[in-house]
This record gives sequence, structure tokens and C-alpha cells, in this order.
Amino acid sequence: MPTPLSRIPARALVTALLVAAFGAQAVAALRPHVPLLLTATLVSLAMEGVLYRWQRGMLSVFAKSHADITVRHVLRDLLLVVGLLRLGEQQRETLYAPLVAGLLAFYALHCAIQALSVLVRRTRTLPVVTRNIDAAALRLSPAPPQLLRRPGDRLLVFGLPATAGLLVTAATDDPRCAALGIALSLGIALVGLYDLLVRLLPGRRPAGEQEALNWLDAWLAEYRPTVGLYFSGGASSAYQANMWLEPLAKLEGVRPLIVLRERFMVPKIAPTDVPILCLPKVSTLMRLEQSSLQVLIHPSNSGKTSQVLRIPTLKHTFVNHGESDKLSSCNPYAKAYDEVWVAGPAARERYATAEVGVEDKDVVEIGRPQLDAVRPYEGPPSGTYTTVLYAPTWEGWDGNPGNTSVIEAGENLVRALLADPGVRLLYKPHPLTGSVDPRAGAADLRIRELIRAANRERTGERPQDSGELALHTKELDRLTTTDVRAGADQVERMLLQGAPEPGRAEAVTRVTEAWEQAYWASLPEWEHQVVTAARPSLYACFNVADLLVSDVSSVISDFLVSGKPYAVANTSGLAEDVFRKAFPTVRAATVLTPDAAGVPELLDAVRHPEKDGLVEARAELKRHLLGPDEPTSQVRFNEAVQALCAAAQEHRTRMEERLAAELPPEIPDQRRSVTPQQPARPA
Repeated sequence: MPTPLSRIPARALVTALLVAAFGAQAVAALRPHVPLLLTATLVSLAMEGVLYRWQRGMLSVFAKSHADITVRHVLRDLLLVVGLLRLGEQQRETLYAPLVAGLLAFYALHCAIQALSVLVRRTRTLPVVTRNIDAAALRLSPAPPQLLRRPGDRLLVFGLPATAGLLVTAATDDPRCAALGIALSLGIALVGLYDLLVRLLPGRRPAGEQEALNWLDAWLAEYRPTVGLYFSGGASSAYQANMWLEPLAKLEGVRPLIVLRERFMVPKIAPTDVPILCLPKVSTLMRLEQSSLQVLIHPSNSGKTSQVLRIPTLKHTFVNHGESDKLSSCNPYAKAYDEVWVAGPAARERYATAEVGVEDKDVVEIGRPQLDAVRPYEGPPSGTYTTVLYAPTWEGWDGNPGNTSVIEAGENLVRALLADPGVRLLYKPHPLTGSVDPRAGAADLRIRELIRAANRERTGERPQDSGELALHTKELDRLTTTDVRAGADQVERMLLQGAPEPGRAEAVTRVTEAWEQAYWASLPEWEHQVVTAARPSLYACFNVADLLVSDVSSVISDFLVSGKPYAVANTSGLAEDVFRKAFPTVRAATVLTPDAAGVPELLDAVRHPEKDGLVEARAELKRHLLGPDEPTSQVRFNEAVQALCAAAQEHRTRMEERLAAELPPEIPDQRRSVTPQQPARPA
């Protein structure tokens, strides 16, 4: 039985049609056969459009086979010219020679445009990328049109008039059509060439590398940062830095800074008013040594962390991006930092037990300042529905089956929760779910389908749309996003994302609170939700949930601040008593087996607090994991920053005094760094 056309892979189909079109075009040009030549050329052009619109991944395959767009386009036009030359009398060679020359000139212009495009891109690749900083002195400007930067797209568009003219000439035997098409292609190419040439003029291109570095030094000297958040990671890891943005911005008596290493990370950092510097090169990063910067806060470990640890004038602290019982929470790399800041006594004990080289004197308890927005327990569910938040973690890198419940228990848990008519389920999977183990990704999709099916079986009144959510969304987008066109490069983004308007951070906080209220009010109380967007945040989900079901992760540690009941799925294969002993964060949890057999009893205890025997255990565990309620975590965070800044200042002073004593007074020391004074917090 033949394979249905719909089951043939799209890539194979497009490739076969493109190859067949070129083959037919060659046959039609050599015979010659005008109808076949026209048809084959049109099919070939159509397949090019399909490639660039829907199958861009195939472009690299063709390029590796030395059949890139330039080769294909030249071959297509060459076969058209061959077909024209073989039609009619011998004098056609003389008649069509100017057209061939025009085509050659067009391809020469295409190559020249590509060379200039590379030069323009290099002049627009600065050694530093900024956000929330006025960098107008670097002569920032909009990027060239996207068409001039993409050789494949450009050749298709610019060369289309020439190819169309040749096609019409083949059909009508009128060489004027080909001449007009080639002239149009030449004209468009010349305009593009002129646009790029103008951008290379000294007054039109951005600052050169040394000029940009001088500007960086001057900006650092003017702003005088004291505390920085250092982050390096992959494209999906930005959340690790984003959770520390608000605590960093709320620090008192310091000038905060965010230091990134990857250019792609700059737009991934969440809205903030804190200045952002991306320093991709190590040599540029080392310029921080001569700045007033005193402390760098590290929310994650990365290969590039070792590079900044080489700066002797800075103190470094590791704060991690969550508090959990996972081995990653006591990574041996932590001993490379001057201090390790943890939430509470549990993490201190965890480092001592792990024996990874982190000394107890270097561990500082600061709580979790991000959790100030989480509201405390206000009693059992008062409405018709009990809101349950299922927020599993991802599968991790080590293949441990106990990392995530999604694979072995996720569907059972969701079925058991959906089976209770009084439950409203919020499902918020980890952003990295399925990134390592495809089974987790497949289970996540099945869970979503279970929720959609459950919603189809429920009916009820939906809130009337008052327009309030749309209004707050529009205002929040205005405050937190910049209207950047799709073709903007980093220099254009720097131009558009300069210093923020005064009071923006306070306005974002105010509007975010209003947006969250409007968001939850806009949803039917009976409808289950799959929450995957950036808004609402995990902590906003905490505030509306009556119960959390999760895995051993920082999610349960953070949820503990609310004092609400929580459950942990045990997919580790360990007995419950061993599981509780191995993971202290489970001490005050209801442990669920992979078959979710205990879900009904759990829901009953949530609805009837007198049946909840873990209230005191949760309060005790909260203090053990997160520290005391007073002083607040933000206050403790601020005190830890001030103490480490003072230690950095003392260390820098001692080093300068020692260096001054070692060098003869008549020899200037080029290594001597500026001793910064503690600046006041900017308004």
C-alpha cells in the first residue's frame, strides 16, 4: 500500500521537488522546451519560498552540501540564459551578451553587499552591551534593514526581478523584458550597497572598541557601583538571575549593577531599573578591577564564574537560585566564594554534612528576600473550590528518578485531583521540563490534555469582562517592554533601552499587583488552569493556592513561608521514613506515593484544619529552612551586603598599603586601583 502524501516528511518532499525542478529546468534549457522551462523555474522559486518561510533548518543542510542559495540562484538564472540562447538563430549570443553581463554585475554587487554587511556588523559589535544605561555617547543608531543582513533572503528578493524578466523573455522572445528585470535588480542592489557604504562613514558608525572601552571606564567612574549581580548561563536559565532582581534593587546604601557575560542574555533579564552591563570578553571583564565595585552576588555556578573570581579587589558570595535538599544546593564549587549566603539553619547544616569544603564561618543566613510577596496562611478554603497548585520540578541532569514526579506520578496525581469535584487545579510545570528526558516532556503534554478534558466537562458562569485586565496588561507592557522591531540588533536595542524614566520600578510594582488581582478575578473559580507564561509568577500562584503538591525542590522551601499545607511526591523508590530522613524539607509534608492513593485524605485535611496534624511541624520547619520572621529577609540581605562590602573595602585598603610599601615612591604603580568611598543610594 503506498505511503500517503501527508505522511512523507516535509523536508524530504521540499528537497525532492527542488531537485526535480532543477533537473527539469536543465532538460528544458538544453532541448529547449519553453513551457517546461517556465514551469520548472516557477516550481523552483516556489520551493525556495517554502524553504525560507517554513523549512529554514534545511538551508544549513544545503549549505553544507555546497548548494547554498547563491549557487542555486546562479544555476537557475544560468539555465534560463542557456535556454534563451538555444532558442532561435545563432546571432542570439550577441543579442543576449549584454544581459549576461548585467547578470554578472548583479552577482558581483551581491557579493559586495555581503562583504559590506559583514563589515557593518563588525563595526556594530561593541565590546560592551548595555541596558538601563544612557550610552548615546557611543553613537548608537538603528540597524540596517534585515534584508541587507541576510544573504539568502536578499538574493531571492533582489534577484527576483531579473529572474522574472528572463522568464517573460523566454515566454515572449522579447529581450527587453529580461533587460528591464536585470536593470531593476541592479538598481535595488545599488541602493542596498549605498545604504551600507554610508553606515561605514566615520561619523555614522558606532564607537570603535577602544573608544567604547574608554566610555565604559568613564561610566563606571561616574556611576561608582558597589554591589553587582553576576550571571552567566544558557538561554533557559535567566530565571535564576531574575528572582534576585527585586531584592537587589531594594538594597539600601549601595549602587547596584548587573553583570552578564552572554550577549543573548541581555533581553532575557526581566524588567528592572538596575543598570545592566554585558561584558563578553575576559579582558573587558577585568576592567571591573579598577572600578569602585566591591561585591559580586552569584545566583548560579557556571564555567565563566572562575574568570571573575580572579579579580582580587572583589568579594564574592554565592546565593544560589533556590533552597532545596538537592545535591546541587551544596555544590563543592561553593567553596570558591568568599561567603555562601543561605536561607536558614538547614542549609548551614547541609553544607556541614556534605563536607564539600565550605567552612561554617563563611556561611551567612539571610532568609529568602524574594518571599516577602508571599501572603501567610489565612485559614481553610472558604469558597466552593479548593485551589491546588501542582508545581513539579524538572528531571535534572543526573537521571535520578526522584527529581521529578511528572514521569512516574504526574498523571496519577492530576487524575486524583481532578476526580474531586471541589478542586480547582493550577498546573505550573518547570520551564525545563522535558529538556533532558523526553518522557518528562511527553508526560507533561498528557497532563495538559487531562486538564483540558476536565475543563470540557465542567460548566459554569464566567466572569464578565470588565476590561480591567486588558487595561493593566497594556500598562504593564508599556512599563516593562520596549517597542523593538524584529530586525533590531544589539546596538539598536541599546539605543532604545537607555536610562529608565524616574519612578518606573515603583510603577511596575503597583501595576503588577493590580494586574494579578484582575487576572485571578477574570478566571472562573471552577476552571482548571495550566500556567506557563511569565505572568502570573509562581509566588502569585502561592497566594491563591490552598495546597501545594510538588517535588523535592526549592518550590516547597519557598511555599513554607506561607504556612499552608503541602505534599511531596515520593518517586525516589525510598521508604517513606527513609525519604523524610534523607530530605529534611519533606519533614512537614504529606508524602504521596506514585499511585496518588493519599490524595482524598490530603484534601480532607486541607478543608478541615482540625485534621491537619502537621501545622506545628510546618512552623518549625519554616524557621529551620528560612530563618526567623524578624528581622525580615530583605533586612538581613541588606546587612550581609553591607558587611561584605566593608570586608572588601578593608581588604582593598590593606592591599594598597602593602603595595605602596613594596614599591619605591618614585615608581608609579599602574596596578593601583581607586579606593572608592561608599556612595549614597541614587535617587
